[in-house]
Amino acid sequence: MHTYLRILSYARPWRRFVPGYLIFSIMAVLFGLMNMALLAPLLDVIFDKKGIEELAAYAIRPEFSMSKDYFVGTFNYYMLQVLERYGKFGTLVYVCIVVIFSFMMANIFKYLSAIIMAKAKAETIKKMRIDIYKAVSNLHVGFFTDQRKGDIISRITNDIQQIENSITHNLKIVFREPFTVVVYFWLLVVTSPSLTIFTLILLPVSGIAISEIAKRLKRRATQSQESLGRQLNILDETISGMRVIKAFNAVNYVNRIFSREVKKYADIDYGFSKRFELSSPVSEVLGAISISGILLYGGHLVLIKGTLDASAFIMFMAVFTQILQPTKAIAAAITQFQRGIASGERVFEIIDIKPEIVNKPDAIKLEKFEDSIEFKNVSFSYSEKKVLDDISFKVEKGKTIALVGPSGGGKSTLANLIPRFYDPDEGEVLIDNISLKDYDFHSVRDHMGIVTQESILFNDTIFNNIAFGIENVSEEDVIRVAKIANAHEFIISEPEGYQRNIGERGSRLSGGQKQRITIARALLKNPSILILDEATSALDSESEMLVQDAINKLMKNRTSVVIAHRLSTIQNADEILVINEGRIVERGTHTQLMQADGIYQKLVAMQGL
Repeated sequence: MHTYLRILSYARPWRRFVPGYLIFSIMAVLFGLMNMALLAPLLDVIFDKKGIEELAAYAIRPEFSMSKDYFVGTFNYYMLQVLERYGKFGTLVYVCIVVIFSFMMANIFKYLSAIIMAKAKAETIKKMRIDIYKAVSNLHVGFFTDQRKGDIISRITNDIQQIENSITHNLKIVFREPFTVVVYFWLLVVTSPSLTIFTLILLPVSGIAISEIAKRLKRRATQSQESLGRQLNILDETISGMRVIKAFNAVNYVNRIFSREVKKYADIDYGFSKRFELSSPVSEVLGAISISGILLYGGHLVLIKGTLDASAFIMFMAVFTQILQPTKAIAAAITQFQRGIASGERVFEIIDIKPEIVNKPDAIKLEKFEDSIEFKNVSFSYSEKKVLDDISFKVEKGKTIALVGPSGGGKSTLANLIPRFYDPDEGEVLIDNISLKDYDFHSVRDHMGIVTQESILFNDTIFNNIAFGIENVSEEDVIRVAKIANAHEFIISEPEGYQRNIGERGSRLSGGQKQRITIARALLKNPSILILDEATSALDSESEMLVQDAINKLMKNRTSVVIAHRLSTIQNADEILVINEGRIVERGTHTQLMQADGIYQKLVAMQGL
């Protein structure tokens, strides 16, 4: 219930929807009720069940009041006028016209209420999609290393779709049908209190059976959505790694993995469907049992006891059959809700995750980088694995520090602490002698430019990729930084120029071209602090030369932290730190480290420098 109410809360403020919906729904029910209320007096008059004295009472038009007697009396008054003037068949025509009018009005109001509910549904799903996307985009970087991307995408797409299909789609049932049932039950009570009591004894049996079925659906629904998430993850990895799959002749292997997951999903979905489809026949059978019981008991009241008129009994049965439809709709909605509730819980799991990296209430803004970046006794672990151990160093403004060493030593993790993608477990990172935790981390990142080994580009134009995240950028500025990054020539060689779409992850560009676009993007931001994470290691010699030239221009007059495997690119760094197994094992300039005859000297020798 908590999850369901939370989903409904996304339709707030309710004043936009509820008043109009309730008014139109009430009018639809009342006009529908009119047809049932007219049935008994019509039967009484046409089949001579009313005597002359009783008919004479209809000759006086009743005074207005909000009561059943007023509306029935008014109908009887006009029906008597028609009966006296046109006879019984004319009266039947009159009643048919009234019935058509009431049906038309009932359906007009039903349509108007449905339009309002459609708007509420659209608003609910819109807000929920935005909320979960915002939640995902605000999560710390480490979250995405622990979670399957396919499962996250599944929650944003499939689970939201399930909520739309199974919950918001049935909002009208939740709001309107209970009111319909109450109104029709009121008419049943007015017609025959004793028969209504008997009805109330039978109906809960159906409700209990449906609720038992619904309880078993939720677990299956959760398993189904989790399986869909795994399928999306496999699909994403297959598309991303298609070259490797083809190269290793692993098509059959990935097909088997995907087929196994699809089969698991099919089995889960089949089990869900078996239970879901059971609700309809169960409610039908129990409805038939209820009608049969009411027929027997009602017939006993009419034929044996004589305490109920035949016309009233016929009207009672007509109204009761009208109750069955909303009752079945409510029962069906309850079973459908289980899949939506399971999806809602998966969506709210993401929305409720608290970001690990947050600003203090009194966080200060880094207006200008003026002095240094300093690591003081910093240690950091992924889960239980220690990656950095008691790291301390300082980078003065305008200086370049290089991080080198064997793979897996912790170099990239160390660089990720500077823009505060993570917080250290021990020690602290300072900028201008103030802890990063005391700054607004958005203002810190505004001063940083990051170029990584993998060029992160988006399925958009070259212009928009260079101008990414910056408002109101002029074409002149974009061209200027592209020229500095040695990218302008290859950009204008194509007819579309800067408006060329580069495809998924920049697939229409070469590795060197992609890297120069990312450098141009960093240049446009004009950062005070530069982080270069193996920016040239994946390039051929010609591309490396162009990219390295662009990087040198980018680093000019900036504070730089450079991670490099190709040691020829960092020989002019002001200080080189050799990181091994999470610790600084050597430090100094290139010349000093070459004289030390340690790890750095061996790495240089291995590269033939």
